[in-house]
Amino acid sequence: MHDRLISRRAGHRPLTLGLLLGASLVAMPGHAAGSSRRDTVSGPLSVHMRSDRMTLRVAKAPQVYLAGSFNAEAVEQVRKLQQSGKLPPGADVYLDSPVGDTAAGMEMGKLFRAARLNTHLGAWRERSSAPARPATCLDACAYAWLGGVYRWAPSGADRIGLHESLLPDNRIAAPGAPSPETLRSYLESMDVPAANIAQVLTPASDGIVWWKSDQLLPWQVANNGRLPLGAAYQPQPGAPKLVLTQTVRGNQNQVTLQCAPGQITLAARYAVGDSRARDLAARAMYAYFEVGEQPWQPRQGERPRADGDALVFTRQMPFAELTNVLRTVSLGVWTEITGSPVRLGFWVAPAQVEKLTQPFFTDCQALQPGHVPPKAPAEQAKPSFWKKVFGHKP
Repeated sequence: MHDRLISRRAGHRPLTLGLLLGASLVAMPGHAAGSSRRDTVSGPLSVHMRSDRMTLRVAKAPQVYLAGSFNAEAVEQVRKLQQSGKLPPGADVYLDSPVGDTAAGMEMGKLFRAARLNTHLGAWRERSSAPARPATCLDACAYAWLGGVYRWAPSGADRIGLHESLLPDNRIAAPGAPSPETLRSYLESMDVPAANIAQVLTPASDGIVWWKSDQLLPWQVANNGRLPLGAAYQPQPGAPKLVLTQTVRGNQNQVTLQCAPGQITLAARYAVGDSRARDLAARAMYAYFEVGEQPWQPRQGERPRADGDALVFTRQMPFAELTNVLRTVSLGVWTEITGSPVRLGFWVAPAQVEKLTQPFFTDCQALQPGHVPPKAPAEQAKPSFWKKVFGHKP
């Protein structure tokens, strides 16, 4: 439950950076009783942390909330927090900042990536019963958010965006801002192409271009806990194999495609943990693949079984279905569990790695009965000397 807030135990006050790092450092301002929302998000950086037992058990890492101006001082404050060990790899960082320096935002994003931190949008609430407040992540904050290893798309009324003058496809830099070339270079280092950013923009309003929250995941600007899909081709003679690996919050799920004459064997591996795999296997009713949101024989074949930390099962498909499988943006792996209203599993998008899957398809196609390889283009006869000189034969 990494995209939800976890409340602290009653009576525990939020921690400022000064408390986290020791009295020798100046504590950053927290949420004073009389402070306004505008002062909180526009003033110096404030830090709140949730690291109680419940949070660590559910989220597996501390949750840190950053609000205020993102500037050089803020970057240094977060760096010290990380160096202290209070912000370990895998921690979730919630951002809420409509002001700041874009260059500092990129430095903070680089720090997030180097420290392997995950980014969300979120406004601090001291009590879980308090009304939720929308978070705004603009300019420097947006570039910092892109530094997260796992970047969670905004939900509810949270918003993320850029002023038009800070878009990476501009030709001329805004006064005092990084150049468009610098912005694009930063995006490339974060594995987020500028072309993808262009696909998630709304029309400008008052000089601001807000990002479409529902398009961030399809265009891989957000990944919601999913690293880019990996594809490994093993050209085994007579039995080529393709392994698709999807890492989700540190767990590696896999779909393996094994080719044979007339059919493809799909093997699924869904990582859930040792004890949970055994429990789910005992209660599983059936499992199936889903190609483009269309279930493939959902109630046929063996039930999933536990294999170490994963649920595994296999199914066979005719070769004629391989094209659909490799070109889909949603190849689902699902298991129905007795007594559960929701199915469990994961999905991959083979279409994202089509260039890597094409050699597998070509070699698999060559194994199919009746396959006729395409003829090589006939070599053109070299023109004779007379043809070159006179344009015809003597």
